[in-house]
Amino acid sequence: MTALGLLLAAGAVAARAGQGDANWPQFRGPYGDGTTASEKLPLTWSESENVVWKTPIEGRGWSSPVVWGKQVWMTTATPDGKVMSVVCADADSGRIIHNIKLFENADPAPVNPLNSYASPTPCIEAGRVYVHFGTYGTACLDTATGKTLWQRRDLHCDHVVGPGSSPVLDGGRLYLIFDGADVQFVVALDAATGKTVWNTPRNVKFPNNTGDFHKAFSTPLLIDTPAGRQLVAAGAEFAMAYDPLSGRQLWRVRYPGGYSTASRPVMVAGLVLVNSGFNRPKVMAVRPDGKGDVTATHVAWSLDRVGANKPSPAVVDGLVYFLHDGGTLACCDGKTGQAVWRDRLGGSFSASPIAAPGRIYFFDDRGTTTVIAPGGSEMKTLATSKLDAGCMASPAIIGDAMFLRTKTHLYRIEERAKKHQTISTKPACRQAGLPFFRLVLV
Repeated sequence: MTALGLLLAAGAVAARAGQGDANWPQFRGPYGDGTTASEKLPLTWSESENVVWKTPIEGRGWSSPVVWGKQVWMTTATPDGKVMSVVCADADSGRIIHNIKLFENADPAPVNPLNSYASPTPCIEAGRVYVHFGTYGTACLDTATGKTLWQRRDLHCDHVVGPGSSPVLDGGRLYLIFDGADVQFVVALDAATGKTVWNTPRNVKFPNNTGDFHKAFSTPLLIDTPAGRQLVAAGAEFAMAYDPLSGRQLWRVRYPGGYSTASRPVMVAGLVLVNSGFNRPKVMAVRPDGKGDVTATHVAWSLDRVGANKPSPAVVDGLVYFLHDGGTLACCDGKTGQAVWRDRLGGSFSASPIAAPGRIYFFDDRGTTTVIAPGGSEMKTLATSKLDAGCMASPAIIGDAMFLRTKTHLYRIEERAKKHQTISTKPACRQAGLPFFRLVLV
């Protein structure tokens, strides 16, 4: 199978040539950091501007879209979590190709109002898509037929507030993180068969507090180091690195009091940046060449009260942009941790940003997107856009098109939409009892 390749480096946007990405195979794209080489993404849009098509997505799900070829995949669920489904839309028209009911649950545990039962983002490669619902199940489907090739429903933890961590596909293996209130472990599955390759407990000695402080929702990051490939997974109290082949723990770094982090690590200037999460927010920059507990020896810098619980950082030209859930944006030097500026975007945020050449896009929970210019000694806002519903999911970028999922719809947003615009009529036609069609404006 084809590895997704998550080698991250400083100056990633400038170093990646080409006009956009051919596929967007996982959470935060082909590099795992939300960067794209596309130079022609639209700066602004609205319900009547730069929308190629808009398709309603049934149910409730915060998983981000992934794209391979002409297919856009995401997961969804009924609001009560009793039915979990996977949806595939045609990238050109927005037409729903597959809407497959995958799992049924008689009595699912409650989720936090800010979460959903379908928050983990799928992974996709040629011919196969891998969908994950945390403790409720994981499955691999044929992308042409929608047929389930394998599934696992025996890997469990108590998420307390619902699932969140997304799977990572690399080298024929699917990596999953289960950081529950009761148990915490990392598992690698054979992508072809779904069988367990290794399963490594986190082995964290937590303080004497409730299991609610033991949970986390971060998506792991694969990095390349001089010593070999590593799988970095942030959790409650600790971030840890594993040998992806054997599951052996390589190093760990402590951040006492941190829990429920959902932000994915990033790499900049040879350092791995991890967020501690709630309670005691902290960013730590770790040199990934240590062994055992490296808290006292391999932390290059750390910042208190900076970072995010849910949005992952953006990295552009060696600068790191940390967006707090409450709308505060901080820019610092990735090599030294030195603060460059700090400002407010306003709003509340769950989605992770997209970094394109000359622009960083931030998507809030109420439908507003703010675009800023990277660099400089202060925040420079370039534009804002507004849609009818907010974003809990992070977008996918293919070429010059942005596939943006809101709480209710999937959009294809693109500059050439001014010349060729397709509007979904499905909700109105369904309500009126008329046949569904799409209106094309030229």
